[in-house]
Amino acid sequence: MHTELHPKNWKPASGYANGVAARGRILFIAGQIGWDADHTFSTDDLVEQFGKALDAVLAVVREAGGAPEDVARMTVYVT
Repeated sequence: MHTELHPKNWKPASGYANGVAARGRILFIAGQIGWDADHTFSTDDLVEQFGKALDAVLAVVREAGGAPEDVARMTVYVT
């Protein structure tokens, strides 16, 4: 569970939160890439690989007992 923080007299944030307050367990997930559970790339398409990487992140979140809405922060690198 987390709560986004936004000072009342500030303009609304667009696409981000100025702060996040969380409680409970913290889960750190290793870097995920666009391959499947067998470590096989089925495509060289960036969008499809990105989708597979996000699916992998959510699989780890669910393994920990969480859900997509429990993700408070994610850093994405595209090379």
